[in-house]
Amino acid sequence: MESFLNRYRSITILLLVVFAQLVLLAVQVKNDQDVRMIRVWTVTAVTPAARLIEGFRGGGAGFLRRYVLLHDADAENRRLQAELDRLKVENIFLKNELSTADRAQALQVLQAHIPSKTLAATMFMAGAGSNSKVVFVDQGSLRGVERGMAVVTADGIVGKVMAAYPMASEVVLVTDPDFAAGVISQKNQARGTLKGQGTPLCKVDYVPADEKVELGEWFYTSGDDRIFPRGFPAGVVKSVRNGQPYKEIYLEPSGLQRGLEDVLILVEGVHMEIPSAPPTGQPVYIGPPAPPAAGAGGVAGVVQPPPATGAGTAADSLKSQYKAIGDAQNHTFGVGEPGSKPPDFTRLGQPPAPAKPGPAAKPPATGPQAPTGPKPVEEPDR
Repeated sequence: MESFLNRYRSITILLLVVFAQLVLLAVQVKNDQDVRMIRVWTVTAVTPAARLIEGFRGGGAGFLRRYVLLHDADAENRRLQAELDRLKVENIFLKNELSTADRAQALQVLQAHIPSKTLAATMFMAGAGSNSKVVFVDQGSLRGVERGMAVVTADGIVGKVMAAYPMASEVVLVTDPDFAAGVISQKNQARGTLKGQGTPLCKVDYVPADEKVELGEWFYTSGDDRIFPRGFPAGVVKSVRNGQPYKEIYLEPSGLQRGLEDVLILVEGVHMEIPSAPPTGQPVYIGPPAPPAAGAGGVAGVVQPPPATGAGTAADSLKSQYKAIGDAQNHTFGVGEPGSKPPDFTRLGQPPAPAKPGPAAKPPATGPQAPTGPKPVEEPDR
């Protein structure tokens, strides 16, 4: 090394002098942004190394924070996610249980209100194939099920038993192309044959072109097929087209709307009357009428019926009048002990009877009582 310096002493000294001059110039000279060149050169030379060091430091700190310090937080997050998944599954299970309970209650109500002898069954398997219209239920010939028996739910007809086995039965649905049943329209009494199409909608055949069928009209079983008793809902009309010699009618079967988990098999069918109004899925709330305004041109003591509003029925109007009578007589319906006096409904909308006049009061006597007879006439002196 020493020999190298001795050999290139002149060049070394020259380089040192040139470097010193450059340093002095960099200290004195500034760029167009008024920053000394020595600072610009220093920052430019140090920046790559500083960025590299900062990258290593940030990566090490991130690794330490993620995998060491937040190890417990990550485990807690996984536990909470598993708990959330469990609650979701439990929520779905409870909803299914509630739906099953509602269907079972609807079937119990149906069993209590129809005269037919029924047997409750539960679907446990569907037929093979993605478009299968056949299901299996858990009641068979050992419980009295026979081929050709009708299967219904609280919403309408479902299908009929195609084959009865000892412990199970095979049921063909109303949407199957092999299904057929006699039906009759509710409003216009148009008769036809309900047939499955392998699609969600069924077709009603053999309705003459001159028969009147409206959109939204309900069809019920007619009892002509000797399988379904008369009076069970079949579905609602979704499409009507005029043709010759028969109409082209498509309806949506009502018995398949809420699933087939629970059904009823009609062991002994009994015909029923077709209702005058279409079935409803839920009750409709009707609020109470507005109370009559006090002192609005009424006679004292007269119970005024509520003003007509153009809505409601005659029964609602009569109920409102009875309630107004009870309010006028300080009587609350549904409250009171047995034997208490009921309100007087004989004066419904009538003015009160006039009060009977009582005996007139005599003025008190203040002196000798005057004679009550005619006053004598004095005769003139003769």
